[in-house]
Amino acid sequence: MKKLLTILIFIVAVSQVLLAQGEIDEQNRIFYRNERTVGINLNTNGFGISYREGKRLDFLNKRIIDIDFNIIKHPKEVKLSNPWVQSGGSFVFGKQNELYSLRGAIGHQHEIFRKMDLGGVAVKYFYSGGASLALAKPIYYNILYYTPASTYQIKQEKFSEDIVNPTYIYNKASYFKGFSEIKVYPGLFAKAGFNFEYSKEDKIIHSLELGTAFEAYTNKLPIMATDDNQALFLTLFVSYRVGIIIDPLNPDAKRMPTLFFRRKN
Repeated sequence: MKKLLTILIFIVAVSQVLLAQGEIDEQNRIFYRNERTVGINLNTNGFGISYREGKRLDFLNKRIIDIDFNIIKHPKEVKLSNPWVQSGGSFVFGKQNELYSLRGAIGHQHEIFRKMDLGGVAVKYFYSGGASLALAKPIYYNILYYTPASTYQIKQEKFSEDIVNPTYIYNKASYFKGFSEIKVYPGLFAKAGFNFEYSKEDKIIHSLELGTAFEAYTNKLPIMATDDNQALFLTLFVSYRVGIIIDPLNPDAKRMPTLFFRRKN
């Protein structure tokens, strides 16, 4: 995960240095700047997606509303496969539930440095907090049961303490099995970080975020069949965000321009 975050930051930094050379900003800028963005998040305990709306309060400040959806991993997850089964597929031995978090928050964003030209970077800090729901979906496995006749039969079961060896597992059952048994765990969360916006188009947002998030739940979240499941999570994250600037004073500004290429005059 650390290597992946380092590579992502390096690619974005180098690409902006190369693209900025010799370009002059001649765009008509939007003054009343609301924003809508979506993001891809990489966390130290998983990954996810997010949606954000930012409403301008004054020249440098916005009120932000965040909705995040993340997949949470346990630090002891290790993928294995049954060495005696060629087409069995991989699984995490001892994993009881797939865990997801759905978070909604309200917060604040402040711009520290404004972007002055095409090669510039706007630097902002942000913080937000709100409610979180953890969704635990049981995992079913196809378990091998050997018979006295030296054959075996397969039964679909959840992981239990009776499964003492990975060779007892043929593979995972259908992902959709267990949806009717989802359990919900309420909690609270907060996050804060820095946003580096480097888009070359004034109406478009391309940015990289770095920060930390804290989640607290009412119970330990049962990811693995061990005693070290957690109710508190402190994570680092990096997020790539893309979106648009919306000027409520100009109806034409709500039209979706291209997200990846600056329009040529």
